[in-house]
Amino acid sequence: MDIKTAAALHRLRLASVPEAISFPALLIFGTGFRLAFDYDALVMPLGLIHGLLFITYMVLLLDVWNRTKWPFKRVAFFFLLAILPFGGLYGDRVLKREEEAGVIAARARKEGIVNA
Repeated sequence: MDIKTAAALHRLRLASVPEAISFPALLIFGTGFRLAFDYDALVMPLGLIHGLLFITYMVLLLDVWNRTKWPFKRVAFFFLLAILPFGGLYGDRVLKREEEAGVIAARARKEGIVNA
C-alpha cells in the first residue's frame, strides 16, 4: 500500500466516527425534542451537520474505492454502515485493521522481507 492509499484510508476513518455519531444525534435530539417538546430549533442545524458529514464520508469512500480497487461488495458494506446508526464505529475498527495491515506490509516491502 502506497502512502496516498494509506492517507485515503485514514481520512475515511477520520470521517466515519463523526458521521456515525451525527445520525443518532439527529434522531435523538433533533427529532426527539421536536416530538416530545415541540422544539424544532435543533432539527435544522443537526440535519445540516449530518448531511455534510454523510456527503464527506461518501466522497472519501469513493476515493478509497478508486485507490484500493475494492470489490463493489466491500464498498456497499461501508455504505450500509454509513446508513446504520453507529455503523461507522464498526467501520472505523475495520478500517483501522486494514490500515495497520497496509503499513506493516509496506514496511516489510521496504526492508526487503517480502516481495509483494
